[in-house]
Amino acid sequence: MHSRHPEIDPQSLSETDEQRELRTVLRDFFTETSGPEDVRKQLATPRGHDEALWARLAGEIGVHGLAIPEEYGGSGFTFAELAVALEESGRALYCAPLLPTVVLAAFALLNSGDRQACARHLPRIADGTLTATVAGFDDTEPGIGAEDGASGWVLRGAADFVLDGAGADLIVVRAQTPHGARLFACEPTTGTCVRTPHRVLDETRRQARVEFRGAPATPVGESGEVTATLDAGRAALAAEQVGGSGHALEATVEFVAQRRQFGRPIGSFQAVKHRLADVLVALEAARSASAYATVCVATASLQLPVAASAAAAVCSETFRLATAEYVQLHGGIGFTWEHPAHLYVRRARSGEALFGTADQNRARLAELVALVPRSAA
Repeated sequence: MHSRHPEIDPQSLSETDEQRELRTVLRDFFTETSGPEDVRKQLATPRGHDEALWARLAGEIGVHGLAIPEEYGGSGFTFAELAVALEESGRALYCAPLLPTVVLAAFALLNSGDRQACARHLPRIADGTLTATVAGFDDTEPGIGAEDGASGWVLRGAADFVLDGAGADLIVVRAQTPHGARLFACEPTTGTCVRTPHRVLDETRRQARVEFRGAPATPVGESGEVTATLDAGRAALAAEQVGGSGHALEATVEFVAQRRQFGRPIGSFQAVKHRLADVLVALEAARSASAYATVCVATASLQLPVAASAAAAVCSETFRLATAEYVQLHGGIGFTWEHPAHLYVRRARSGEALFGTADQNRARLAELVALVPRSAA
C-alpha cells in the first residue's frame, strides 16, 4: 500500500535558476527552429524530423544527456532538467523522437542496472548519434519471445505501435524467456527485423509495427521489470502536455484580444472569459501534477507510481480541453488545415492513448492508494 501523504520537499517543486535559464534558451531555440511551418516541412522528410536540428539540440544545448550520468557521457543532471526540455518541446510541437530515445530507452537501460549496456548505448544517446525506442512493454500485447541458440539470443514475435519503430537505431525489447521476462537490446537489421510504419493520427510522433524474425539481441539486466520506466514515460508525456496546453492557451488569449466583433474584442465577452478561465484553472492543476511526478522520477521516490498515474490522467485531459478551445475560439480559421491548431489537437488526442487512457490511470491510481481492491479495478 502506498502512503497517501506526499514525501517530497515542497521546495523541490519550484524551478531553480538553472532550470529557468534552460527554459529561456530552449524557448528561443524552438521559436527559431520549430515553428508550425518548420514542423510541416520536417514531417515531409524520410525520418519525420530535421536530423541536423536533432544534432544541434544534443550538441549545442545537451538536452539528450541531461538525465544521463556523467560516467555514461551525460551531463549528470536529473529528470527535473529533462522535464523542462520536454515541456518546451511540447509547447513547440517538436517532432523528433525525444520521448522514446531520451526517456523510454535511456531510462530502461539505467533502470536495468546493466553497466555494460549503459556504457555501450547511453553515450551515443547523449551525443545525439543514436535514436532508440522500446518494444514489448505493454502486457496486453501478444508478446515477444527470446531464444538462446548456439549463436546467442534471438527475438521472435511482434510489437505494434512502437514509437519511432521504423527509424530507431536501437530497440530495447521486453521478451519472454523460459525463465520469465527479460530485457534485450536489439539493433535492427534488414531481414531479421521487419518494420512497417503506421499511418497515425499524430504525424509528429511516428509509430510502426515491428516484427522480429530471429533478430540477434543482447540481454540487458537480469529482469524484465519496466514499471519505473513506464512511469518515467508518463511523467515525461505529462510535461509535454503541459507545454502544449500552455501554447494553446497563450495563442487563444492573443487571438481573442485582437479579433473584434460588434465593435469590441471577443475576449471581452463574459462567455469567452469563462471558457479561458476554465482552461487556466485546468492548466495550473496540470502544472502541479506534472511537477510532482517530475520530482518523483528525479528522486526515485516510492510515490512515483501514484504521481505518474495522477499526472497522466490530469495532464492528458487538460491538453484535450486546451486544444478544443484553441480550435473553437479561433472560429472558422481554427478548423482549417492551414492553422496550427489541428496539429496540437492531433498530438493531444494521440497522447491520450499512450501509457494508458485517463480512465485506466485513474483505475490504477485507485488501486495504488487502496480506494478499491486490486482485483476490482
